[in-house]
Amino acid sequence: MSATRIALIDYGMGNRRSVFKALEHVGADVVMSEDAAALDAADGFVLPGVGAFPRAMVNLRERGLVDPILGWVRDGRPLLGVCLGMQLLFEASTELGGADGLGILGGDVRELSGAPKLPHIGWNLVEWATSSPLIDGLGTGGAFYHVHSLAAHPSDEAIVLGRGSYGGPFVTAVAAGNVFGAQFHPEKSSSAGLRLLENFTRICTRVPVSSAQ
Repeated sequence: MSATRIALIDYGMGNRRSVFKALEHVGADVVMSEDAAALDAADGFVLPGVGAFPRAMVNLRERGLVDPILGWVRDGRPLLGVCLGMQLLFEASTELGGADGLGILGGDVRELSGAPKLPHIGWNLVEWATSSPLIDGLGTGGAFYHVHSLAAHPSDEAIVLGRGSYGGPFVTAVAAGNVFGAQFHPEKSSSAGLRLLENFTRICTRVPVSSAQ
């Protein structure tokens, strides 16, 4: 049986190599490319990212990745957004004057409210708000590594998977059908982060590629 193939979407932003290595570590067959055709045969997708929301959306559009990403989600294939990648799943962000996002999830992204200092950098306790196969084996919560100044505000409370607190509570994980997001960096979050990536790989294993030719 071949390993589950996870596509790491390369749009020129973020610590892609560390995410790549972490996915390999948990047993995934990882392909990384900015070419949608090269990514299309994957069982699931990871959208990473570090940087500014508006620039990220420009890069995704310039590389012709927006429509393929939306198509993969419609096909029912799992998608995990990490850090900025999670923020891009929403409708819009206020960062640097504002920009529209992918609109896969309802809601927007705003600066952390009440934060003593920005960006928020370091380990932060995450408490799970509900259950999901993405967090199997991770108990009621744990510490995960964060680097961010903004946070998502989903329009549907039901998709909130986990919350952290930094000057006030903020949403740090979401799950809606085949779409998942983590504001924290699982690839930098030791054994708990690796377990989350392993769980995502297992989710992808159970979902057939419906668009294969």
